[in-house]
Amino acid sequence: MNSKFVDTPMDPNVKLVPKSGGPLSNTEKYRRLVGKLKYLTVTCPNISFANSMVSQFLNFPCEDHWNTIIRILKYIEVSPEKSLLYGPNNHTKVLCYSYANWAGSPSNRITTFGYYVSIGDNLIFWNSKKQSVVARSSARAKYGAMISITCELILLKQLLKELQFENVTQMTYMW
Repeated sequence: MNSKFVDTPMDPNVKLVPKSGGPLSNTEKYRRLVGKLKYLTVTCPNISFANSMVSQFLNFPCEDHWNTIIRILKYIEVSPEKSLLYGPNNHTKVLCYSYANWAGSPSNRITTFGYYVSIGDNLIFWNSKKQSVVARSSARAKYGAMISITCELILLKQLLKELQFENVTQMTYMW
């Protein structure tokens, strides 16, 4: 409870790789805590990246992975005001913002891309994924990310139509 202050959920200088540090003795505790943090990302998307990083090591967690989870918990403890608050909208415009990090994964050089979608001022979903193959250029990485995001927006448009949410004026995609 008397944690030291941390201003980010993950240390930017730490690169998590498999088998970093000694093996963790209680892997079940690690898995349960990662699962609980996953639920918390619904209202705290600022821990999503760090949670996705520690989720990659569910089969064989090590001490460094556990220390990263402890850092995420310290960040949550000292920054409860950094969660989402949903409220009424002034408009119903669907906005999508995205980013691709070409060959950004230090372990396998696969591109990671992320995006978030909001209706009005309210965030409705976000995601980050690793592409399935290594892109040969940043243009190919961005093109693959745009294809995936476009598919998500088409599904969202169909869902909003089925829910009879007729007030959607337009969808805007920003890179």
